[in-house]
Amino acid sequence: MYVVMGATGRTGHRIVEQLLQAGAPVRALGRSRERLAPLAAAGAEIRVGDQADAGFLADAFKGADAAYTLLPYELGARGYDAAQDRQGEAIASALRRSGLRHCIALSSLGADLAVGTGPIMSMRRQEQRLRDIEGLNLLVLRAGAFMENFYGSLEVVRALGFNGDAFAADSAMPMIAARDIGDAAAQALLARDWNGQVVRELLGQRDLGYAEATRILGQRIGLPDLAYVRLEGREALDALIQGGFAPDLAALYVELAHTISAGKVRSLEGRNPGNTTPTSFEVFAEELAEAYRAM
Repeated sequence: MYVVMGATGRTGHRIVEQLLQAGAPVRALGRSRERLAPLAAAGAEIRVGDQADAGFLADAFKGADAAYTLLPYELGARGYDAAQDRQGEAIASALRRSGLRHCIALSSLGADLAVGTGPIMSMRRQEQRLRDIEGLNLLVLRAGAFMENFYGSLEVVRALGFNGDAFAADSAMPMIAARDIGDAAAQALLARDWNGQVVRELLGQRDLGYAEATRILGQRIGLPDLAYVRLEGREALDALIQGGFAPDLAALYVELAHTISAGKVRSLEGRNPGNTTPTSFEVFAEELAEAYRAM
């Protein structure tokens, strides 16, 4: 039995699908029975509950061979750090109580840094919580920036005619599609080929900057001259808040953008065939273009 947290989310849903296709039994966790219903129809056992509830999680983890864990969040919810820590502590407590021996934790590039990474700091703290669990075989997946973040850019492009964000235009970073993270996690769950504490990076198909990504997006949506504008200071914060970010999360995001733009968030492994995933931004931009045309 494999347990998947966030089973209706970007990575979790993909993992459940891949495990079911492989004929593996899956216990899919989420907050909405309605959103979990398609996974139940596909053959998953579903559990509905609060994923910050250690009791709920301990019961869900009990008897499983391995679990996929993550710290979900809502852009508009205030108190990001406190909420992340509550969820992280619940997961760690549940793992101890359940006796589960193999766990995957979704983290991020930059979790090795002790300062300056904004929202990634909560993942760093979670990595340490899980490392402190005696006897747990822990696989940490440190992923690059989600390509799905560009869905939030589509409203900006339509309203203003340019793409704006807080990152330096040409600061290249690993970008990855959530489905590639899901595929890597599903393969690891099925293999259970790690012992002790292991970190694996997932770097996407290549590194690219926001200016290049914006150019590719513009070509796909029929705006070949689409420009990228770096937003800084109060302008960046205001834009994020207007886009739905809670003020505290907006400030953390800008901090991370500055650290990435300074070249401080980087792969420790170096790019190799094992951490390079297949989906290119050109391919993903076709999906963004479809969403743009549907707006």
